[in-house]
Amino acid sequence: MKVKVLSRNPDDYVRETKLDIQRVPRNYDPSLHPFEVSREYTRALNATKLERVFAKPFLASLDGHRDGVNCLAKHTTNLSTLFSGSCDGEVKVWNLTKRECVRTLQAHEGFVRGMVVRYCGTSFFTVGDDKTIKQWKIEAPAYGEEEEPLNTILGKTVFTGLDHHRKEGVFATCGQQVDVWDEQRSSPIRSFTWGVDSFSAVRFNPVETELLASCASDRSIVLYDMREPAPLKKVIMTMRSNTVCWNPMEAYYFTCSNEDYNLYTYDMRYLDKPITVHMDHVSAVLDLDYSPTGKEFVSASFDKTIRIFPKDGGHSREVYHTKRMQHVICIKWSADNKYILSGSDEMNIRLWKANAAEKLGVLAPRERQAANYSQKLKEKYQHHPQIKRIANHRHLPKIIYHQTREQRVMKEARRKKERNVRKHSRPGTVPVVSEKEKHVVTVVK
Repeated sequence: MKVKVLSRNPDDYVRETKLDIQRVPRNYDPSLHPFEVSREYTRALNATKLERVFAKPFLASLDGHRDGVNCLAKHTTNLSTLFSGSCDGEVKVWNLTKRECVRTLQAHEGFVRGMVVRYCGTSFFTVGDDKTIKQWKIEAPAYGEEEEPLNTILGKTVFTGLDHHRKEGVFATCGQQVDVWDEQRSSPIRSFTWGVDSFSAVRFNPVETELLASCASDRSIVLYDMREPAPLKKVIMTMRSNTVCWNPMEAYYFTCSNEDYNLYTYDMRYLDKPITVHMDHVSAVLDLDYSPTGKEFVSASFDKTIRIFPKDGGHSREVYHTKRMQHVICIKWSADNKYILSGSDEMNIRLWKANAAEKLGVLAPRERQAANYSQKLKEKYQHHPQIKRIANHRHLPKIIYHQTREQRVMKEARRKKERNVRKHSRPGTVPVVSEKEKHVVTVVK
């Protein structure tokens, strides 16, 4: 005779302490849960609505400059320190935790054109309209000491940009040519020119550290290798690029901000067309910076907005604006991937959340679990029309809203004209040119 015995393990249903939540056994068999999808959809819809309710990205405004903020620099080893340079030659050091200026120095006569912190975080460099490169100590001078630069190099022409090597005591400047400098010397160790009268930006590749990219005034983006005597190659576009930024995780990819309101992501091996064209701005894009994860980047524009783009997405996932913010000139993404810093014309530096609805501060384990669950639900149901509409909806200033509509009408008119020309021409005489290929004139090697 068989005897069946009920066997239960107390660990499955007994709480460890009376403060714990009651353990509820659950059978995950989908046939027992016929309404699970509709329940999850409702939760996803509510999570999306709550995300838009709690989206308050603006955190703080740092004021103290007496002229427009022209450039920003992040500290390489310290999250809470920020450097800013303005159009009157003044450099300020900020403590972001306390949200206050801890040091001010009159670095240059005229604009501060570029700033960068040395890779080890012990000093920082500035360049200005007075044709000088200055190296400054990170620590403030002791009481009674004068504020003096560690080193000053007098150049022959005005410098417009500056960047430092990620591993060595080498930095690059741009102006009428791209110069590579050794910190111990007062003259450049390498100079690159390619029939261009001026350059506006220069950036070292953070992964392949010997590579450089620069934006030139002849509408080209030029690539260099420090080990080579001449530039590698350049891509000439229909309009001028303002700045360039390398993806910190993928060595081959860089993104440039352009005067034609778009941003272009290129693979440096195949420059004949960009991988992605990022559209949404309604005026020239002045600056951009990648997130430390390399999955997104943030752009600053003359249209007084900041936009966050996924690296492979054609349209922005987020747009930030305030009534008082004027033309945004410089932008930085903090090294902990949580904050965005913007410097604008009206003398303010603004601190924003990178994820508008994220709750800051320490999260309880249950809070974190609930946030992760909501995130997964939103990802699962993101293509449902109702959820997609709520997630993508943004309030825009009236002028930007109208300009966006106008751009759309103009683009559609151009498309229609092309179609008509093609229709009334001999077959093959008017080829179809994709949006990506339209903006590249030629690649020179």
